[in-house]
Amino acid sequence: MKKTFFITLAILAVIFLITSLLGKNYLYKAIYYNFVDIDDYTIFHNRTVNIGTPQPWPVSKDYNKIKLSDSLDKAMTDFESVAFLVVKNDSLNFEEYWDSYSDSSHSGSFSMAKSIVSILVGIALDEGKIKSLDDPISNYDAEIAQDGIGKITFRQLLMMSGGTNWDESYLSPLSVTAEAYYGDDLKKLMVHLKAVRPAGTIFSYKSGETQLLAMVLEKAVGETLSDYASEKLWKPLGAEYPALWSLDHKNGQEKAYCCFNSNARDFARFGKLYEHDGNWNGKQIVDSAYVAQSLTPNKLPDEDGYTVDYYGYLWWLLPYKGHRIFYMQGLLGQYVIVIPDKNLILVRLGSKRGDHKGNHTYEVVYDMVDWALKTY
Repeated sequence: MKKTFFITLAILAVIFLITSLLGKNYLYKAIYYNFVDIDDYTIFHNRTVNIGTPQPWPVSKDYNKIKLSDSLDKAMTDFESVAFLVVKNDSLNFEEYWDSYSDSSHSGSFSMAKSIVSILVGIALDEGKIKSLDDPISNYDAEIAQDGIGKITFRQLLMMSGGTNWDESYLSPLSVTAEAYYGDDLKKLMVHLKAVRPAGTIFSYKSGETQLLAMVLEKAVGETLSDYASEKLWKPLGAEYPALWSLDHKNGQEKAYCCFNSNARDFARFGKLYEHDGNWNGKQIVDSAYVAQSLTPNKLPDEDGYTVDYYGYLWWLLPYKGHRIFYMQGLLGQYVIVIPDKNLILVRLGSKRGDHKGNHTYEVVYDMVDWALKTY
C-alpha cells in the first residue's frame, strides 16, 4: 500500500510539474468543473457593471394571461430552461421561471456577450474613439502588430472573418477556447494569435476574435469593458440590477466573448434597443446606421462554401416565414430574439438548446418563434 501511495504521489508530482512548465494549470479547473454551467460566474472573479436610475418594464394589462403551448412547455422542460420572457409593444407580457431562478437571478450570457461587444463598438465609433471600422486594429493597440494580426480591421472582427488560428473547440480541454475560459491570462492568448488566412475572406466563428476586438476597444476608449458598458449601456438602458462580467483573474480582463451575467428582464433591454434602431425611449444610444449594418447579412462565404445570410456584426439573423428576425445567442441556449414587425422580444435562459435545425439555427429557437408567431 505504501509503495502504491508513493508511486501515485510521484506520478501526480510529475503531472503537476509538466502542466506548470507548459503553463497549462488551468486544466485542473477544467477537469474539476467538467463542463460549462450557467452559474459559472460563481467560480470566477467578476467586475460589476453598475446601474444608474432603474427603469422597470411597463407591465401589460394582459400580463401572464396567455399560457405556453403544450409543445413549448415540454421544450422548455426538456431543454432545462430557467427563464422565459416575452416583451410585446415594449411592455412585459409574459414571464416564467424554473428551478428557483427569478426575475433578479444572475446567470451567464455565454456568447450573447459578443452582441454586447458589437453594440459597444458602435457607440465608440459614434463617439469618434474609433475613427473607422476599416481601421487596422494596430492603430489602437501597437502590441498586437505581429504576425499579421495588427492588419485586421474592426469590421473584419465584427464579421468573424479575422482569419486567425483560434481553435473554436468546446470538447477538448487542451483547446485555446478551454484555456481562455478556465485560464487566467487572456492577454497572453491574444499575443500568441496568428493570421492563417487573409482577413475578410471567410466567415469562421471564433470566440478569440471577439476577445481581441474587445481588448482593442478598451485601448480605444481608455477604460475597462465593464466601466464602458456601465456608462454607455447599462445606466442609459435603465437596468434594474448590476451585471457581473467575469474576468480571467482578480482585477483582470473581461471574458468579452462570453460571461456577461444578468437576468431575463435586463437582458431584454438589448433587444428593445435594437428593435428601435439604437434608440432608447427617445435617446439615441447607438447610431441607427450602425444598427442596420449590424443586422445585415455579411454575405461572406463560410467554411462550407455557403454564402452567409445568418450573421451580421456579432448578431445572428433568421429570415423566417416572411419575418425578419435577429437574435443574440449563447452556448447553452441563452437567447434574446427580436421579431420587429410583431413588436416582440423573447428572452430564454437555460442549459440546453437541442440540435441544429437548418440555417445554423437551433431547435429551441424555432420552438419559441413558432409559438410566438401563432400566439401574437
